[in-house]
Amino acid sequence: MKKDSKNRVIPFFRGQSAANTMKIADTFEFRRGGKLNDISIAYETWGELDSSKSNVVVIFTGLSASSHVTSSSFDPAAGWWESMVGPGKSIDSDKHFIVCINTLGSCFGSTSPVSVNANTEQPYRLSFPELTVEDMAKASYILLEKLGISNIKILVGPSLGGMQALAFSIMFNKSVENTILISTATQATPYAIAIRSLQREVIRKDPDWNNGFYSYERPPLNGVRIARKLGMTSYRSSAEWQQRFGRKKSSSEKLTQNTFGVDNTSFEYEIESYLEHHAVKFQNVFDANCYLYLSRAMDWFDVSDHGKSTQDALAKTSIEKALIIGVTSDTLFPSYQQKEIAECLLQAGTKVDYQELDCIQGHDSFLVDIESFGKKIRNFIQSL
Repeated sequence: MKKDSKNRVIPFFRGQSAANTMKIADTFEFRRGGKLNDISIAYETWGELDSSKSNVVVIFTGLSASSHVTSSSFDPAAGWWESMVGPGKSIDSDKHFIVCINTLGSCFGSTSPVSVNANTEQPYRLSFPELTVEDMAKASYILLEKLGISNIKILVGPSLGGMQALAFSIMFNKSVENTILISTATQATPYAIAIRSLQREVIRKDPDWNNGFYSYERPPLNGVRIARKLGMTSYRSSAEWQQRFGRKKSSSEKLTQNTFGVDNTSFEYEIESYLEHHAVKFQNVFDANCYLYLSRAMDWFDVSDHGKSTQDALAKTSIEKALIIGVTSDTLFPSYQQKEIAECLLQAGTKVDYQELDCIQGHDSFLVDIESFGKKIRNFIQSL
């Protein structure tokens, strides 16, 4: 552990730091009860805000992403959507003022379970209030208000970010002109809830989790690593892995341990090595308790909570035009869920462009198949 100038305990954490962090509220009340003081949200910006403040693009992220969507002079490291966002790209920072917001509850700079409770001088851990997608949307709205932004030309949300965009568009319906929703849903399917339930269970069953009071020098790495592997099986598709890996085996020199050894980290098949490689990267940058909170928030989200039905809730939006993109190979957010959003918004009077892409990479297609997604997004933005 390390301490700041006020001698408060600061948890050791190896995640990314955002370019800017702003205090948004002295007191923030959560939808399911509880409140916190001194809430802060991390964000990054690109481009220039025009004189009429009419060129704003806001990006909400998926569960595990930071606000660093693309590189900048402040941080030249490649962002998680580097090929999509930036000068001359599909979401063009030469033409738009782009704001990417780190989700409330995320460990990449916003107030979260790893943040220090000023009253106890210890991390919140599981004393952090139950978190909802609506809380994330509310925090983002307050941040934008403090940045002097009252009108969003285009609100972009993939996955969890799309859920947040839907909640935001209902709760603050005069703020959003147009939206791009990618591989998202009005509510989680039983399959998605089941996968996330298993992920949370393996984290909690790791002895190092210690009921949420783990040492930041010894976090529950095994639990987070296995949870990530489970997640990756739902983020990609069987067809992609058959094409990429088939039954290819790792080189024999890598197989130095007993197949069923407790600490075995050598894997016979390339798909196993692939999962291990990416899971180890993730375990070293993402906090376990934050994962639990964000994951459960996705399960709880249901647009129909904001009306008599999903249709009634989405009728409360004031979206002029929407681009809705689904992927045929996505099992986590099946394309019929994006069709539902498109149909409801169409009935609400929104001009809807629904695109169902035949990408092979499953839920993660928007991060990988930049050519297919980039073309649709560029064309939509140019049509506004």
